Amino acid sequence: MIKLQVIGNLGKDCITNTVNGKNVINFNVAHTEKFKDAQGNQKDKTIWVECAYWTDRTGIAPYLKKGTQVYAEGTPEVRTYPKNDGTTGVSLTLRVTSVQLLGSRGGEGADGGGGYSSGASAGGYNQSSGASRVPSAGEITEPIDDLPF
Repeated sequence: MIKLQVIGNLGKDCITNTVNGKNVINFNVAHTEKFKDAQGNQKDKTIWVECAYWTDRTGIAPYLKKGTQVYAEGTPEVRTYPKNDGTTGVSLTLRVTSVQLLGSRGGEGADGGGGYSSGASAGGYNQSSGASRVPSAGEITEPIDDLPF
């Protein structure tokens, strides 16, 4: 089994369809890597992943909006298609088994969102509570050299 994990931002709002009586949520995720070329110039490379989430649990769909950061995992597929200029294009697609909301670019919902999984153990949408906040370095008052080991 090959498993693909993707973290990135949605390029547009998701689309929910019904195909042969089954619900599918389609969305695309982009991740941009920054790197320096051989001459030392800063470059960006964006990879897009088309995602198809086949599920009866469509409650997450209203939250899959353009710019929202998500974590998705599932089985990857490479698809080819004819382009307008006659050449063959290639796209990376993901048959999603689990998706989690991580936040949005504008800061709304950036406190984390929770998850939504089709796995039997997850049981659906899991809302994160704010109680598990990690303190910043300035808030830690315990001596650093007082380790329990």
